[in-house]
Amino acid sequence: MSERPPAHALEEVAQKWRALAERRCMYFLELHRSGRWRHYYSEEQFLVRLREAIRLSERWVQIAASPTAAVVSERSHPVADIATRSAA
Repeated sequence: MSERPPAHALEEVAQKWRALAERRCMYFLELHRSGRWRHYYSEEQFLVRLREAIRLSERWVQIAASPTAAVVSERSHPVADIATRSAA
């Protein structure tokens, strides 16, 4: 019988895929900024690949929220509760 990996291991893998997608997106943006994309792609090909990289990066942000965002989110809830209380 196979065991399922712990949730934190799956989260770690998702974070790695997210980081990879973000690096790929940054790579294409750097190619655009420097103009080097003209050596490798036609304009249409480059735009298709850039859009795909951006779309995948945004999708991985949805799948694997950043660890700092999760910490900020957890910390913001108690503060919101305190702010709604009245001084009695």
